[in-house]
Amino acid sequence: MAGLAERRDYPISMRLPEADVAMIDRAASLRGRTRTDFVREAAVRAAEEVVMEHGPARMSAAGFAAFTALLDQPAAPVAEMVALLKRPAPWESDPPTGR
Repeated sequence: MAGLAERRDYPISMRLPEADVAMIDRAASLRGRTRTDFVREAAVRAAEEVVMEHGPARMSAAGFAAFTALLDQPAAPVAEMVALLKRPAPWESDPPTGR
């Protein structure tokens, strides 16, 4: 008799409030995914972000020197950001008239 294959999937079980399940189902439907696929993808993506935030950044000595040289340069203004910051905020503008 053939040996049993090693299981490569591991079940994860959790209890969620109905509102959370409804939100997950809605988002999964919008992506055309099953609930399981959607939750797995979201969990793995969140886990990767955490691991990347806590992992060391590795580079060669030359790469580090180039990186720090860029950081030491003065910042250059971004025209779009300058224009955006010069615009008055919506609550600072006069309300439209004509009603």
